[in-house]
Amino acid sequence: MIWRIAICLILGYAFGCISTGYIVGKTQKVDIRKYGSGNVGTTNALRTLGVKAAIITLFGDILKCAIPVVLIKFVFFKDLPEQDLFGLYTALGAVLGHTFPFYLNFKGGKGIAVLVGTILTFDWRIFLICVATFFVIALITRYVSLGSLVMEVLFVIWVAVTRPGDWHMLALSLVFAVLAFYTHRENIKRLLSGTENKIGQKVKVKTEEEKQAEEDSAS
Repeated sequence: MIWRIAICLILGYAFGCISTGYIVGKTQKVDIRKYGSGNVGTTNALRTLGVKAAIITLFGDILKCAIPVVLIKFVFFKDLPEQDLFGLYTALGAVLGHTFPFYLNFKGGKGIAVLVGTILTFDWRIFLICVATFFVIALITRYVSLGSLVMEVLFVIWVAVTRPGDWHMLALSLVFAVLAFYTHRENIKRLLSGTENKIGQKVKVKTEEEKQAEEDSAS
């Protein structure tokens, strides 16, 4: 069991380290870590690079979780009764890789798009519920962070209700929740104080070439 879990975490982490937002930003000669929230996730990509870049980042981050989970569940460990559990461990590895990529000094995104990939590969029913809930909350409040955290809580509740007595699975889902609330700790403070950024707020971005030109003219 332990060595299989290790394989799941390592494979998930390797895929999770593919920081889609960072790569998309670099193609536009922008390091999005230097703007907005400093994260490489979808929300910061939207604020700094625009809708197209955010969509690419979103789907890239979903796929980098979904692909290794599918490999684990339907290729490597397809005949094992614990394939759902191993799939969830793989997703956890992807979240860790996305949130703490080693080559970006362990500073990545907040893992919500990766969570969407996790839920999608876990159970399509809770996926639909979470996505619908997220959009309703985001449309009403315009707070992406609030919708994301509610989605995480719904996932934990779903595991508890549909897998009664499976304490291993429930504990693992709680790890996802703890990570989500930890990475959103500043967002939570801003939500409570009413200063959280809303959908539609933009960040003025300068390409690396523009910044270099300004530095040259100032020197």
